Amino acid sequence: MITNLAKNKEYGVGVRGVGYYVPEQVVTNHDLAKKIDTSDEWISTRIGVKERRRAAANENLSDLATESGKRAIESAGLSPEDIDLIILARVDPDHIDPSTSFLVQHKLGAKNAAAFDAVIGGCPGSVYAIAIGANFVATGACKNVLVIGGDILSRNLLNWNDRNTCCFFGDGAGAMVLSRVEKGKGIQSYLLEVDGSRYDTCIIPAGGNAMPITNENVYDESVRYLNMDNKGVWNFATTVFPDSIARVAKEAGLETKNIDMVIAHQANINIIRTSLEKLGLGMEKTHTTIEKYGNTGGASPFITLTEAVDLGKVKAGDKIAFVSFGAGLAWASMLLEWSSEDDFI
Repeated sequence: MITNLAKNKEYGVGVRGVGYYVPEQVVTNHDLAKKIDTSDEWISTRIGVKERRRAAANENLSDLATESGKRAIESAGLSPEDIDLIILARVDPDHIDPSTSFLVQHKLGAKNAAAFDAVIGGCPGSVYAIAIGANFVATGACKNVLVIGGDILSRNLLNWNDRNTCCFFGDGAGAMVLSRVEKGKGIQSYLLEVDGSRYDTCIIPAGGNAMPITNENVYDESVRYLNMDNKGVWNFATTVFPDSIARVAKEAGLETKNIDMVIAHQANINIIRTSLEKLGLGMEKTHTTIEKYGNTGGASPFITLTEAVDLGKVKAGDKIAFVSFGAGLAWASMLLEWSSEDDFI
């Protein structure tokens, strides 16, 4: 599905504020090499990660999400009471029920906001959730929507004896506030797609209805934790990353060479480099955080965008492309024009 959001809508949708939060505990490649058969050189070269963050025992997803949301709201120059809706893209919640977004709403003091969890499968969830939030703003249903992506993957979902997964991931949360701008400004187009035939490429087999956790399998590492076909993910990502960006750019009437910044899901530095080469773009057209934070799932584009903004790499009028991809197999991309303070209405 590809959509031109700038047409036939009541309002344009701009990014008014951004923010992120990562836990304090740092886990370096050297730390991992003491426990599993790996090395700093192997991880740095093949993945691009030097270190990642791990949540403390007393930190839950709602804590990370709340802090990132608070920072995004402050960046937007708004108060929590100004937020109409909170969307939390995540995999592992504080509790199975109720939705973790409800607790985030309470912790933020966003008493006027509705909230829901968007369980889209982790890594692809960021752009999916932004697209959902953008439609609430574009139709006039909401004035300000807070979109958060985050997870604590380290606690329940990763096998710390499996270098094919644990070397990649880190904990964190990122957020953005979407607000009304003049029609035609802000988000121009987005693409949301999925290929369910590759459902098993990146999967946690146990814990759902298909395979409940039992006394027999609770310690079975082959089904209890994330399983990932790394080669399959590579082939998939290096295809859909450049293709989806080219398509949303075309839908927005923009040539890919005129994209000012690509904000990508931080899955692997070589996926990013290879995909940009296919688009005819250099690494100067992107910003990365994988080296410091690893793959933070649905949080990674929010974290990376926030850091790029803080470093002055993004300015009003810039054409920004987002892309996310992962379990499902699902992928999404978006093209927007970065808004100025004067654009918001």
